[in-house]
Amino acid sequence: MSSIKIELRKEDVDKINEICDSFDNEPLELINILHKTQEHFGYLPAEIQEAIASKLDISVAQVYGVVTFYSFFTMTPKGRHPISICMGTACYVRGAEKVLDEFKKELAIQVGQTTPDGKFSLSSLRCVGACGLAPVVLIGEKTYGRVAPDDVQDILKEYQ
Repeated sequence: MSSIKIELRKEDVDKINEICDSFDNEPLELINILHKTQEHFGYLPAEIQEAIASKLDISVAQVYGVVTFYSFFTMTPKGRHPISICMGTACYVRGAEKVLDEFKKELAIQVGQTTPDGKFSLSSLRCVGACGLAPVVLIGEKTYGRVAPDDVQDILKEYQ
């Protein structure tokens, strides 16, 4: 499932159990449990999925299936400043692909990767619902509208 093996500490397992308990250890609440867990840890590596499966008494495959089905969930750690480029129709038509290519060039990473210093990660989204601002880039909670490839360096400078 994951190439990076992490060791869960007792407090990590306690937190996972606490989250599962808050949803009455109900397997039907798996998506909510995964959301809350990812919110806490930042990502959902195999070891966390195994702990959730164990606590809910369901198969790891069932947890993994949900994690890999929904694009919101990630099994790799995100950077301190996660960058998401909208690739919805309006953004795509207005040049989002060129903006994405510029971020890949500037950061020297591909979609789904994190810079070696852990500062930035790069992803693409289907639609963020801000089509009037296309193309749209999200960095953390901040939204940038009408982004052109020439804007990428200046945007990244804000986070240096």
